Amino acid sequence: MTDESLKAVVLLSGGLDSATTAAIARERQFGVYALSFRYGQRHEVETAAARRVAESLGVVRHVEQTIDLRCFGGSALTGAIDVPKSTAGPPAAGGIPPTYVPARNTIFLAFALAYAEAIGSRDIFIGVSAVDYSGYPDCRPEFIAAFEHLANLATKIGVERGGIAIHAPLMSLSKADIIRQGLRLGVDYSFTHSCYDPDTQGRACGLCDSCHLRRRGFAEAGVPDPTVYAAPPLGA
Repeated sequence: MTDESLKAVVLLSGGLDSATTAAIARERQFGVYALSFRYGQRHEVETAAARRVAESLGVVRHVEQTIDLRCFGGSALTGAIDVPKSTAGPPAAGGIPPTYVPARNTIFLAFALAYAEAIGSRDIFIGVSAVDYSGYPDCRPEFIAAFEHLANLATKIGVERGGIAIHAPLMSLSKADIIRQGLRLGVDYSFTHSCYDPDTQGRACGLCDSCHLRRRGFAEAGVPDPTVYAAPPLGA
């Protein structure tokens, strides 16, 4: 049972990482106040997934905020840039891919910080990982630490009530370990969505970086992947 007087704002995208993070916050006895965004992404599938996840986890409240990052562009997720796809698996570590959305996690955490102050929460959860990820600069531990420092300088609750904590419980976990953790906590991954470019039926493409990481995570965890993919698995 959660303690709803112990409130946490959880960024909930509808993907498996954020769903697992919300379940971890719940296990730590927080009342979960989920925050999702319609930010001009290529599809509505992930926001629908976020609603399913929020309902399945019994969050206290789920807020959906609209901010249209298409006005800036600069990303394959918000502009007229093709999502990279490959039959060979995720690319080797290297440059920042075009699916990076400029300053997205900074923007999302700023909204989460405002939400936390409004409800009297000192805890914010975000499902970033620096292990199996696409190389985004705003998924690194240095970024989380820097934002936490900013939060405690810039807010009333940070100054008067002893501080804001930014929790990133998946930071050092592989995708397989994240999935194992979520299954232990009862996360239903059939409700989640990870694909950057689903088809018109809402099926995951199976070829983008995010799909490859998801598929590999389930394979390494040794459990079935409930995702419906438009493309067959590698080697099929």
